[in-house]
Amino acid sequence: MENKDHGIEDKLKGAGNKIKGSMKDVAGDVMNDTKMKVEGKVDKAKGEAQQKIGEAKEHFSDSEARRDRL
Repeated sequence: MENKDHGIEDKLKGAGNKIKGSMKDVAGDVMNDTKMKVEGKVDKAKGEAQQKIGEAKEHFSDSEARRDRL
C-alpha cells in the first residue's frame, strides 16, 4: 500500500526534533552541560533535514498530481 502523507509526517517529525533539540540546547546552557548542548544541536539539524525531506516529498507529490491531471 502506498503512503499518501505527501511529506506531512516528515515535516511533523522534523518540527518535533527541532523543538526537542532547542530544549536540550537551552537545558545544556542552563546546566553548563556541553554534551547536552551538542545533542540539542544534532536534534535540531536532524529536524531540519526531516522537514526538508517532507518539503521535497510535498513538492514531488504536487508535481505528480499536476502531471496526472494533464
